[in-house]
Amino acid sequence: MQPRLNIITLGVQDLGKAIQFYRDGLGWPMSGDSVGDFAILKTSTGNALALYPRDLLAKDANAMDLGGFGGITLAQNVETREEVDRVLSEAAKSGGKIFKPAQEADWGGYSGYFADLDGHVWELA
Repeated sequence: MQPRLNIITLGVQDLGKAIQFYRDGLGWPMSGDSVGDFAILKTSTGNALALYPRDLLAKDANAMDLGGFGGITLAQNVETREEVDRVLSEAAKSGGKIFKPAQEADWGGYSGYFADLDGHVWELA
């Protein structure tokens, strides 16, 4: 198996609200492949972030949906500290929850954490 990651799919409770959060709140562009029950957002790296109703995703994967923190975070590295602060602010204004305000990190960088509307945890560094 080649080490490749093309799409990250997030199970969401309300697809419309999730699209508003990512597209309108955070400014992620939508792919023309977004139809029906799912949305695909483009990234500058060529990968994609997909949004799909959580119950349908669990059914498709034949997995039990346990809810809560799933032991995974998503991360985005940005160019400056100011951009970390700006994106955290945009996430909060769009309905996201700040878990950890931006601060000096033990590893020498500057980062903070927020959760989207469905509790998916993002780190900005």
